[in-house]
Amino acid sequence: MPRNPSLENTPKLDDWIEIGSGERVTVRSGKVDIGQHVTTAVALIAAEELDIEPDRIDIPIAVTGIAPNEGITAGSMSMEQSGEAVRRAAATARRHLLGLAAGALEADAGELEVNDGLIRVAGTNRTTTYWELMASRQFGIDVDEDVELKSPDQFKHMGQKAIAREMPGIVTGAHTFVHDMTWPEMLHARLVRPPHYWAKLKSIAGDAEKRLAGQGLELVVDGSFIAVAGEDEWAAVKAAERLKNDTEWDMGDGLKPQDVFQSLTENERVALPVIDGVPQEQPVPELGDPPAGAAITLSARYERPYTMHGSIAPSSAAAIFEDGKLSVWSHSQGIYLLRIAMADALRMEPVDVTLHHALGSGCYGHNGADDVALDAALIARAIPGRHILVKWTRDDEHAWEPYSPAMAMQLRASVNGDGLVTDWSHETYSDTHVMRPRPGANRAGAARLLAMRMVENPLDAPLAEPAMGYHIGIHRNLDPLYDFPERRLVKNLVRDLPLRTSAMRTLGAYSNVFAIESFMDELAEASATDPVEFRLKHLGDARARDCLEAADKALRGTAETPPGGRGWGFGFARYKNVQSYAAVGIELEVTDAAEVKLHRAVIAADAGQVVDPDGLSAQMEGGLIQAASWALYEQVTFDRDGITSRDWDTYPILRFGNVPEIEVILMRRPNAPFLGAGEASSGPAGAAIANAVYNAAGIRLRRLPLTPDAIRAAAMAP
Repeated sequence: MPRNPSLENTPKLDDWIEIGSGERVTVRSGKVDIGQHVTTAVALIAAEELDIEPDRIDIPIAVTGIAPNEGITAGSMSMEQSGEAVRRAAATARRHLLGLAAGALEADAGELEVNDGLIRVAGTNRTTTYWELMASRQFGIDVDEDVELKSPDQFKHMGQKAIAREMPGIVTGAHTFVHDMTWPEMLHARLVRPPHYWAKLKSIAGDAEKRLAGQGLELVVDGSFIAVAGEDEWAAVKAAERLKNDTEWDMGDGLKPQDVFQSLTENERVALPVIDGVPQEQPVPELGDPPAGAAITLSARYERPYTMHGSIAPSSAAAIFEDGKLSVWSHSQGIYLLRIAMADALRMEPVDVTLHHALGSGCYGHNGADDVALDAALIARAIPGRHILVKWTRDDEHAWEPYSPAMAMQLRASVNGDGLVTDWSHETYSDTHVMRPRPGANRAGAARLLAMRMVENPLDAPLAEPAMGYHIGIHRNLDPLYDFPERRLVKNLVRDLPLRTSAMRTLGAYSNVFAIESFMDELAEASATDPVEFRLKHLGDARARDCLEAADKALRGTAETPPGGRGWGFGFARYKNVQSYAAVGIELEVTDAAEVKLHRAVIAADAGQVVDPDGLSAQMEGGLIQAASWALYEQVTFDRDGITSRDWDTYPILRFGNVPEIEVILMRRPNAPFLGAGEASSGPAGAAIANAVYNAAGIRLRRLPLTPDAIRAAAMAP
């Protein structure tokens, strides 16, 4: 029984490895590269086990029906799933090739040496190559999950410095994103959106279609879904802008004005206790009185607003519909699942829909990539036989992507006379984080795509059900890694909240870790204990302790206090309690204008066996930078008439001027399994910033973002 889910879905070696012509090797992965350098790591892994140079390896962009079906590139699972699958596939291929070579060279397999695909009988001139042995033939065998793998002392490529495969193209401007794709006679399309989710089309000026046709443009209308398409991109852009003035909408009741943080704990909700990282379908235990031996009991509530992906380049997709078949180019992270959802939306058979992954600038999580793919498909179906390229505008991206939910975390803990936590309660309140277009009952996959709310026969957005898996959605990292003897953990899926939400980096982990690690600092202070020492007292995991101690040493060294006017803060977590460990230290100041200025950041990370150290460091740095942006700046705003944070002025993000000096310390663990790393530093970084603000200014802020207005209001509070 396969133990790797990727190999369970795709057990055949030929689906992973192809010994092709021109002395090249093709390695296929169903995980897509969205800037995390997974293709670089996969190439290094395959090269290592095959005994060839990485530059011989081609990793084609994933296409449904060709690439292995590895689900969604998400949750920091690429190395654990695809990396491990490719490693075993490459090792199986090498063993098979050596068996063929032994027969061809009339030698024992143990006598053979391999150097960059050249196989030699030791001490002789008798040789062959991978390419001579295979001549583009297929292996015809399954991947052996128990195949012998190389030991770290044999590594030539894994763990060594490598230039990311896509980096030369990005640096030189030669990199092609989906936005840059062209075909002969291609049409550019732009959308005309309603003011908000619930607005419905009443009318379009009667002569609009005729006027557009006179400009060589086509109008596509399907219910409240409106698009303009033409060969001249700028003409399509201007026409869509003008068409807004020719369009009248029934605004309905609009978005419901409310205090979202109040709604989080007052609205109807589904409440479930969480035990060992898994929700249980049983009553939530009451929060009782503090233990009799408690020396200290504290309570605190932490909050985070709606935040958006804010992808630097708005989402884009291309499509062509001809001869009853649809081809789509999308920067979706789950092309196989999207194919099923789109086929359902269009009432087509999945076999008649082909999804090509295409690189998109700034794609991660469930942003607008899946939605714009359906937009392109709907327009292509209305205008068959022509390639259609759709680009969302900045306004589209900010106002229509699925957001990360607003969250509230209510914590209470007791500490005994020895300074140890004896009782811990943590309840998290949130909308769903998992609304990617997955197939399900009542056309659930199609219903999760934005355009299906707007077409002539719309689908209602499906009612979110609680995610019941290990550390998924709301309860990701709700269960702390610390050694607390008693813990009461509760997830609350809150109903009737105003904005569309889904997956963004870390799901609920960022907010949960922000709350846990802020509260650990509050408990440490109440116990008159150094915050790092307080954490170490509750950490039996040696690898966790190593990370925390390394970050502490790198940030504070032997100094007892920060440089004048600055503050230190720490945060720690193990992502999902099973993936990478990360401890973050921050040094910052709070200026006279109440602005937070970041100076230094230290990340100590343990991701198991390190394949691509530069790529791993970049992931840790990127997670910290985005976490800092969330902590200090980001918040979706709205009123009855729709989203009001529709550009970079109304939705500010971290700029280069406030990026700190970052040091990444990688804990090398030869022989350890790969641990997912892409989202490990985010939660600790957000908490470390909040803790450092308190250390610098003596102001404890429990609601993000930590804006100057919030800091001033807290400073003036009685």
